[in-house]
Amino acid sequence: MTTTFKAGIIGCGGRGRSHARGYQASPDVEIVACSDPVENARNDLAEQFEVPNTYENYEEMLDKESLDFVSVCTWIALHKDMVIAAANSGIKAIHSEKPMAPTWGDAKALYQACVDNDVVITFCHQRRFGAQFIKARQLANEGAIGELRRLEGSCPNLLDWGTHWFDMFLFYNNDEPVDWVIGQIDVAEERLVFGTQVETSGVSWFRWKNGVEGLLTTGGVSLNGFANRLIGTEGIIDVGGGAPVRMLRTGSDEWETPDLSDISKGDDTVLSVLDLVDSVKTGREPELSGRKALQGAELIFATYESSRRRAKINLPLTVDDSALLTMVANGDIG
Repeated sequence: MTTTFKAGIIGCGGRGRSHARGYQASPDVEIVACSDPVENARNDLAEQFEVPNTYENYEEMLDKESLDFVSVCTWIALHKDMVIAAANSGIKAIHSEKPMAPTWGDAKALYQACVDNDVVITFCHQRRFGAQFIKARQLANEGAIGELRRLEGSCPNLLDWGTHWFDMFLFYNNDEPVDWVIGQIDVAEERLVFGTQVETSGVSWFRWKNGVEGLLTTGGVSLNGFANRLIGTEGIIDVGGGAPVRMLRTGSDEWETPDLSDISKGDDTVLSVLDLVDSVKTGREPELSGRKALQGAELIFATYESSRRRAKINLPLTVDDSALLTMVANGDIG
């Protein structure tokens, strides 16, 4: 194997191993180091992927290894410090787990550190490589349901799960800029996801500058087993559930099941890593770029801010905290 790049992994749990499989699939990358404070975790990853160097402290790994790629596969509140340290260490690219950060200010800060250091950063919204999601966007862009008017989704919470569905909405609408957000959240009990409090139920309604609108609901809600719905002037597309994709056109009583055989399939996380490696080699923007992830993160924190202000939020968002975390800390919610 001719190795061009050296990779290190911070966080050796399940997601760290998923990223490692991506690097392992590339003929251009060798995983030379991994870091985790849990000895068994780092040793297990090192053994599985034949990684020569292990570290308890990620900063020591960044200091001692001449890395090109770093994966950050840790809990949400750890992302900012780890990404900034990696960006300052002379590397080429970072692949981080999602969501970006627990606050809007942290999300902007870690992204800006990468911009300042000319480091490519991506966030693992790997569903952009899923065949059913690609097919749904393809059908919408081809006009199969007329003019796209609204995107809908449901999931357990806006931060951890919602980051995926906000990202998919942006994907379906070709990453157009969003104009405004209005929403409401409730925190009925302590509910932590990877150490960060999330809402127990919520709703986010928003409009893109091109007129398409989005609706994401959380907390015991569903789209009859489907995850996403694309609504056009001449029909609807459902994604997920019993069939990967189904479509109902205006004037028909029969659901169609589109053929997905024309779309390449594979492990979505592996494909996300390979896309990042290729983007570094070619200089193009990666599919999961930090720029796109920042748009999705803004929708999360703007929804929280709308609930705090009881008002529509025109973007860009101008506060740096997480209104949810601030309201919980102040006893205003929960």
